[in-house]
Amino acid sequence: MYKILKAGHLSGPNYEMIVEAPRVAARCLPGQFVIVKIDETAERIPLTITDYDREKGTIELVYQPVGLTTNKLKMLQAGDSLMDFVGPLGKASDLCESETPEAIENLKKKKIIFIAGGVGAAPVYPQAKWLHEHGISSDVIIGARTKDLVMLEERMKKVANVYVTTDDGSYGRSGMVTKCLEDLIAEGHTYNHCVCIGPTIMMKFLCLTTKAFHLHTVVSMNPVMVDGTGMCGACRLMVDGDVRFACVDGPEFDGHKVDFDLALQRQTLYKTQEGEAFLAWKEGNTHHGGCGECGGER
Repeated sequence: MYKILKAGHLSGPNYEMIVEAPRVAARCLPGQFVIVKIDETAERIPLTITDYDREKGTIELVYQPVGLTTNKLKMLQAGDSLMDFVGPLGKASDLCESETPEAIENLKKKKIIFIAGGVGAAPVYPQAKWLHEHGISSDVIIGARTKDLVMLEERMKKVANVYVTTDDGSYGRSGMVTKCLEDLIAEGHTYNHCVCIGPTIMMKFLCLTTKAFHLHTVVSMNPVMVDGTGMCGACRLMVDGDVRFACVDGPEFDGHKVDFDLALQRQTLYKTQEGEAFLAWKEGNTHHGGCGECGGER
């Protein structure tokens, strides 16, 4: 069992949790994730490692309740425990995998920009923080639909140059992250390495934009995962015409080589089952009341 040291609301629809997991904290790097299981009957879900403290042996998770398990997760409090907590899984970010003097000097030659869409700010933050701790500056665009959905802005400002943009113009710059990137380049900013993390559809269009600028772009893919070891095949992707699995080959890939249309198509395969499970849990004994939508007995 893994003890929860802190849990609660972060901002907007987002929640945070700090878990005591010393073995994971001792080995994890930015870009990696854990798979969490709340109890014996729960599904296993992947959550990005937003931050870690090796001395305290803790891991921080930031998530947005969407399906059944994440809505159950937000009900847990400090003092509760998670049944299972497996990690670190996946490959570390290419930017943060080595601390050798040669690797750090090569990083200092890069002009790096991160694009964080929505909850994508959670996996961007540890990378920007790691770079900052090694004397490497970076720019970060935090994008959200509206002001209330902007997350981790103040923490991000401590480790990077931050630009906030909202689709509706309610805060920061106005427009989507693609427009913000185009505006920064038009203003004279130059970049040769881009890391984009957010909704799949956002990453698709961001990559179309960066391709026009010949800007190398890395994306962090977030398909459905089950076992996290490459055995189940749920997180299957096509990258440069080859089959890849996000849990073991990623989650980071060259964004200009990812088949985003296939990835978007595969994401829809599990939505009906997830929705049915969440509705059944939310409505309890009144669930099968004749809605005709869930396929259960009435």
